[in-house]
Amino acid sequence: MKITEYVKKYDPQNQFNVLINSYQQIEYAWHNDLNLPEINKKDISNIIVSGLGGSAISADLLRNFLADELTIPYSVNRNYLIPKYANEKTLFIASSYSGNTEETISALSQAIKSNCKIICISTGGKIEEIAKANNIYNIKLQKGFQPRYALGLSFFSLLKLFQNLKLISDHTALVEKIKLILQEKGLSYSSEDNQAVTIAKSLIGFIPVVYSVSDSTNSVGYRLKCQLNENSKLHAFHHEVPEMNHNEIIGWESYQEKVFHAKIINIIDDTYHPQTKKRFTILKELFEKAGVEIINIKSNEENFKVRLLDLIYLADWISYYTGLLRGYDPSEIDNIHTLKEKLS
Repeated sequence: MKITEYVKKYDPQNQFNVLINSYQQIEYAWHNDLNLPEINKKDISNIIVSGLGGSAISADLLRNFLADELTIPYSVNRNYLIPKYANEKTLFIASSYSGNTEETISALSQAIKSNCKIICISTGGKIEEIAKANNIYNIKLQKGFQPRYALGLSFFSLLKLFQNLKLISDHTALVEKIKLILQEKGLSYSSEDNQAVTIAKSLIGFIPVVYSVSDSTNSVGYRLKCQLNENSKLHAFHHEVPEMNHNEIIGWESYQEKVFHAKIINIIDDTYHPQTKKRFTILKELFEKAGVEIINIKSNEENFKVRLLDLIYLADWISYYTGLLRGYDPSEIDNIHTLKEKLS
């Protein structure tokens, strides 16, 4: 069966079209006029982005993206609670695509009590209601997407916020380049035979174990793992190098294919520390000795920041096709809906 037939059969909500047009989310976010309150950079001692799911991964990606220029301590909060150090010198960003994520709503309420400097990012919901009631600015996102398919909106809204607050340099030219690359790659990945389809086919029958590098590509690795969970309805796992060299590496000593039919996906980049590169070389030898297949994923774009988005985009397509090839609708997330219903 051709890929187009899989799309027709298993993708009734047409996430195929959403993926092809991902570059349009960049256009929307970057040209969205922001009427931000005046916040002096000197009055910010730390930054907390609070969110779950795709909103949190957008914040993870921003940390990797700005690693070479952001000088203010930055953390991503995935919880009902916020750190005790949050105070009037904290820039607190509540990010929730739906505006109804209960953990983020709870964290936002605490941030208000802690007198943080607050900005919200949402399509509306309770987050927007709380923002209006407390005179907090809400960056309004475009509606109509499932949250995990709206990463472009969340990420580039965050990036523009940081730029407008003068926390970072101007990224307009780079954003335009990323948009054009995603537009070009969308045409490639939507064709019958392409890199994403090839990788997806190779994952059928396996449990993917993804390895990336801390403070570099870990957002890409975690995104791929989560998208395989949601879009492909597949167990997938993720860990970071070098940390996994101090624990998880031992688990492969007793690897038995019949018990755990795994395939390793390494996220590779030329900017890794020399010792980190050496670690991947040694890991390759150990994995081959254990009889585990390895897929290396790498972007060939010149700029590291561009490579991050290039890899994220590839990860989304891989998970989409893996879901289709396994006979699943990449839109449905029944267990999450069931959980939310029982929590309410």
